[in-house]
Amino acid sequence: MNRRDFIVGIALLPNFDRASAQGRVRRVGALIAEPAQANFLEGPLREKGWTLGRDLQIDYRITRGDTNLSQAYARELLALQPDVLFAITNTSMAALYAEHSNVPIVFAMVSDPVGMRYVESFPKPGGTVTGFTPFEPSLGGKWVSLIKEVASNVEHVGIIYNPEPGNNSSAFRQSIDDVARKTGIVSIETPRGDSSDIDRLIRYLKDKPNSGLIFLPDAITFVRRAQIVALVAECKLPAIYPFRAFCDAGGLVSYGVIIERIIAGAASYVDRVLRGANPAELPVQAPTEFELIVNQKAAWQFGLQLPPTLLARADAVIE
Repeated sequence: MNRRDFIVGIALLPNFDRASAQGRVRRVGALIAEPAQANFLEGPLREKGWTLGRDLQIDYRITRGDTNLSQAYARELLALQPDVLFAITNTSMAALYAEHSNVPIVFAMVSDPVGMRYVESFPKPGGTVTGFTPFEPSLGGKWVSLIKEVASNVEHVGIIYNPEPGNNSSAFRQSIDDVARKTGIVSIETPRGDSSDIDRLIRYLKDKPNSGLIFLPDAITFVRRAQIVALVAECKLPAIYPFRAFCDAGGLVSYGVIIERIIAGAASYVDRVLRGANPAELPVQAPTEFELIVNQKAAWQFGLQLPPTLLARADAVIE
């Protein structure tokens, strides 16, 4: 996508000038990974009584998970002097936080905000940042257990994520390593350098017998999910993904949070900050609901016989 393809401000709506004359219009700067995520922000805000173009303006920048673009767009959004910033994904949050602005930031889909030092603690964020996270440390171990359940012969695992700054893999590593030791995983490989190493690692594991993949929550793999899932299928590697969207694109198994609900929750915090709430007093919200999705069609293509117990536990089975 061209850098200017989706630089959108709701100020472009025809009734914006009239609304501005009637009273102060509140402004949100949103740094998000893909256009569809705008719906998850706008819907809840409308339910809270905001009307785009009348009393609310949202300026979007779409990053596609690109680190350099995220940094450039973060500066652009701050130059617009928003009342609050909204960040979806680790990459977006890292870019906004690096600008050291005093503008409140509400995040969604950001892993380990305490470990990344965005907030002091979940109950008391203590600064200008708060939000909703998909982070639950035990998820890493759960993904390892699932890969062994799906393909019991797996001995080598690739942990797939964008290794560029701001993407936090360490959040899940302790539980991954703990369960890996107990289940016979011999080695764990991770990408190095930049996002281009993701494909190289997947192709490398193709030639390493008894290998599988675990995908961590990450903007660039999420945006590229169709291409990623196709590459994984080409390499015939069993893989566990963090979100249902990967299974909808043909992936084998996913286990994780429901993205729409995390973003909608964060949107409720945007509403509260716009109405005067102090981010330091809004606790960071951790996930309480997870879903297991199984793609039976993908299993057949891989020649895998999925355990009946796994199919019985699944929240949805794609035939």
